[in-house]
Amino acid sequence: MSTHSGRGDNEEEFVDVLEELMRSGDLGHAFRTFSPSPYDGGPPCSAADLPKAVLESQYLRYVVQEIATEKGLSLEEVRGEASVILEEMSLKLQMGFIRLMAYILSKVLKRILTGIHVNTEGLNALKQAIQESPVILLPNHRSYLDFLVISYVMFTYDIPLPVIAAGIALIRMRVVGEIIRRSGAFFIRRAIGSDKLYWAVLSEYVQTIVKKGFAPLEFYVEGLRSRSLKSLMPKFGMMHMVLEPFFKGEVYDIKLVPISLSYDRVMEESLLAQELLGIPKPKESTMGLLKARKVLQENYGTMHVNFGRPLSVRHLCRDKINRSQYNLIPRDLPQKPSGEVLACVSWLAYLMVRTQEEGVLISPWSLMACLLLQTPVLTEDGLPWHQLAEKTLWLKKLVLDFGAHMNWPGKVPDQDVMSSAAALHHSLVRLQAGRVYLVQEEEDEREDPSRPEDDVIKVAVPMLMLASYRNQCLHVFVRPALLAIAIHVTKSVQRDELFAFFCFLRDLFGNEFIFIPGESSQDFEEACALLRKCGAVHTNEQEVTVSNVGLEVLSFLQDLLQPFIDSYQVMFVYLCKDGVHVISEKQFLPAARNLARKLILSGELHTYEALSSDMQKNVFSALRRMETLTKFTASELNEYSVNKAAVGQISDILSGKIPPQILQTTPDAKV
Repeated sequence: MSTHSGRGDNEEEFVDVLEELMRSGDLGHAFRTFSPSPYDGGPPCSAADLPKAVLESQYLRYVVQEIATEKGLSLEEVRGEASVILEEMSLKLQMGFIRLMAYILSKVLKRILTGIHVNTEGLNALKQAIQESPVILLPNHRSYLDFLVISYVMFTYDIPLPVIAAGIALIRMRVVGEIIRRSGAFFIRRAIGSDKLYWAVLSEYVQTIVKKGFAPLEFYVEGLRSRSLKSLMPKFGMMHMVLEPFFKGEVYDIKLVPISLSYDRVMEESLLAQELLGIPKPKESTMGLLKARKVLQENYGTMHVNFGRPLSVRHLCRDKINRSQYNLIPRDLPQKPSGEVLACVSWLAYLMVRTQEEGVLISPWSLMACLLLQTPVLTEDGLPWHQLAEKTLWLKKLVLDFGAHMNWPGKVPDQDVMSSAAALHHSLVRLQAGRVYLVQEEEDEREDPSRPEDDVIKVAVPMLMLASYRNQCLHVFVRPALLAIAIHVTKSVQRDELFAFFCFLRDLFGNEFIFIPGESSQDFEEACALLRKCGAVHTNEQEVTVSNVGLEVLSFLQDLLQPFIDSYQVMFVYLCKDGVHVISEKQFLPAARNLARKLILSGELHTYEALSSDMQKNVFSALRRMETLTKFTASELNEYSVNKAAVGQISDILSGKIPPQILQTTPDAKV
C-alpha cells in the first residue's frame, strides 16, 4: 500500500514501512540479510579504527603539544585526557545490537503507530549519494523517536546505518545508552565552553568520520528538540565541523540530506507543554518507567519520513567561498574560520532548516488547531463541529494553493478524515452535542483547587499543546501573514511602506521563525506571490491592494500571528515598568510569566502563549539582537541594561502608532 502527499500534480509516493513489517514478522525483520552498499571513495574502516586515527592525527598532536605547553603538563598526561574523552564519546557499532534494536523497535512502533510512511524516491537518491560522497543527514527534531525511526527505516531498506551525534545525557540511562552506542550513536557533552582539548577531539572525530566516509553522519542542525514543534534557529558548531573537510579540499564533495519528520501526534505532547510552563522534567525512576508504559498504550497515528534530495556542498558553495585561503596554512594546523566561511556555514544551516520545513507533511489536525486557537471561549462554549469542518476544508485549499505538502488521505470522506483527527487527539478536545470543547488538565489532588493560578495552568497546558500542532504548519503561512499584518497596521497600499513594515516584523520575529539572513526581499516577494496566487491581493510595481475576496484570507493570517504580537507586547510592558532597569534572562522569565498570568486572570490577555518560556526567551534574544538590551561586560549574572525608550518605540511600531523608519533614525534604538 502507498500514500501520497497532497500537492497537486507533484505528488510523491510514500510506502508504509509497518505494512512491510506485518508480512515479515518482528524476528524475521530483525534477522533479515543486511548488505548495504557503502561509500566506495576509500578503504573500509571499522568503528575501532576511528579513535586510533584521531589520536594519531597531526591536528590532535599539534593541539596536545599546545595544551601541554600552556598548562605545564607532559604530552602523555594530555594524550591520556584525550583518550578518556574519546572513550566517553566513541561509538561501538555492533551488528548484534543493531538487530536487537530493530526487534525492540518493531514491537514498540507497531504498538503506538498505525503507519510510518517513507518516500521511495528520497530513499533511492540517498542510497546512490552514500556510494558517491560522504553524506550528512539533517533531520528536524520533534521527538525522542526521531533518530530511532531514521535508523530503523535505513536498516529496513538496506542503506548503511548512520552514526548519530547524541547528547551525553543518554549515557546515564546505562542499559539504553549502551544499546544506542552500539547501534551507532556517539556522545557529545552539552556544555563544552572553552575546553580546547574537547573541541579538538570532537572536531577531529567528526571530521575523520566524514573524510573516511565511514558512514552517513546524522545530527540535528537545530541542536535541541523543539518543545513547541516549531523550527528552531540553527546552531553552527557541528555544521562547520562537517563542512571543514570540504573547505580544506580533503574531500571532493559532501552531500547534505535534509529529512522532514511529521507526526500526527507527538508522544511527548503534554510533557513539552509543561516544560514550556516552567514545570521541570520528571526524573528517571521506576515510577517514570511505569508511566512510560501508559504512553505505549496510546495511539499516535501515522508519521511521515520525507528524505530530501541530496544537496551538493560543492554546488551550493560555488561563488560563496574562496577555498584557496586554506592553502596558506598547513591543513593539519588549527585555523580560525574567516568571516566569509562563517557566513557560508550560517547560510547553509538556515537553508537546511527551511528545506526541512518545505518537506513537512501538514496533517488535518494541524489545520484544525489553527482554527481552534482562534476560538475565544473554547473551554466553555466550544465551537460548532460543522463550522470547524467547513473552515478546515477552506484552509486545506489555501495550504495547497500555497504549495505545501498535505497528509490528507485521498480515498476517505473529508468528514471521516477530520473526525478521526479529533478522535486521535482525545487528550485535547472532546466532541459533545455537535460542538468541540477543549479538554482541561485533570485536578492534581496535592494542589489547592481554589487557587486561580492553578486554573490558568489547567487551561494553559492543553492550549500550548494545541499551539504546538498549529506550529507544525506555521512556516507555510508566516511570510504572507507578515504581509497581512503590515497591510492591516499601516493601512497603506504603497509597496515600499509595506516592505518597511514587513522587514520590521521579520527582524522582530527573527527568533520565532526561520528567515534566511539577507533574503528579506525574496521573502516579501514570496508573500506577495502567495497572496496573489490565492486571489487575496493585486500587485504592481508601486502598490499592493486587497481584492474583494481577500479579506477572509488576510483576517485568518492576522489572527494566526496575533498570539505572538500580544505576547511580545506583554514582555515590552514588563520591560518598560518603572522598577526595571537592569535584568538577566533568569529574572525575566518568571517575572514575564507572572505578569502574563495576571493579565489572563483579569481578562486583558487572551493568549496563553505568553506563558511559554520559549516565547519569553525569543523576545529576550530579539531585543538583545536589536541592541535594546545591552550586556554588562563585568556582570557574572549575565545582566543587561534595558533601553526603555527603544523598547517603547518597538512596541509603538508594532501597534501602528509610529512608522518603522523611526528606528533607523534614532541612534540609541538601533536595530
